[in-house]
Amino acid sequence: MEMMTNTVSANGARIPSLGLGTYGMRGASLSGIVAGALRAGFRHIDTAQSYANEADVGVGVSESGVPRSNIFITTKVWVSNYAPEQFATSVDESLRKLRTDYIDLLLLHWPSSAVPLADQIGALNALVRAGKVRHIGVSNFNRALMAQAIALSEHRLVTNQFEYHPYLDQRRLVSATRDAGLAITAYCGMAVGRVFSSPLLQAIASRHQRGVAQIVLRWLVQQDGVVALSRTTNPERLRENAAIFDFELSYDEMHAIFALELPGSRIVDPPGLAPVWD
Repeated sequence: MEMMTNTVSANGARIPSLGLGTYGMRGASLSGIVAGALRAGFRHIDTAQSYANEADVGVGVSESGVPRSNIFITTKVWVSNYAPEQFATSVDESLRKLRTDYIDLLLLHWPSSAVPLADQIGALNALVRAGKVRHIGVSNFNRALMAQAIALSEHRLVTNQFEYHPYLDQRRLVSATRDAGLAITAYCGMAVGRVFSSPLLQAIASRHQRGVAQIVLRWLVQQDGVVALSRTTNPERLRENAAIFDFELSYDEMHAIFALELPGSRIVDPPGLAPVWD
């Protein structure tokens, strides 16, 4: 894995270490954000079947003027599509909506015991063999489930995507993911806005003459093997959020941010989907 660059290398994939998250966004406004993000320098767009916005992402990618070959698109299969008779069909629909003939990274969105994990991983691998998907991975898997998925897969998994922000202690899962050679893809990095009221983050931002969002994104990507997803509905913030590769946080600043961890800080924990967290 690489550090201090704008890509993360993991099991044969080179993943842009800053991605645009699209959860909760739809329609023409999202298409405009996607196009604007790509023009501002983003090269990684993250979506999912369950976000109901893949078509809007596809429009934004098409309208951006950036060649498809320069864009890394991640999407996720929803749990109701894990059944063998639905998996590939659902991905074909994702391809149609995204206006592309391949997906750079396809993830299982959440663990599910309704379909054997071996079948889920087998379906991912079949799509790689078919040339419809370049890389595969998982999302919201704990350490045990991630290890099982890795063992079951013919093609190497390249990431585990999960909630990761300054208040949530994810050291065990981060370490296990990194040790397995997978990238950590961090979502909810701003802790649904909580970071903006932190005196520590405000002070570090002032010291660097940056915004708090830039500090948090920099904290994430400055860690070995971490990909950060940045979400904004404000087109004017896109260039600011993309400008995180021309400065560094000091050792003391990095560890001061780690020290913000507090018990009970998990935000995304849906009943019936979430595993037993590490």
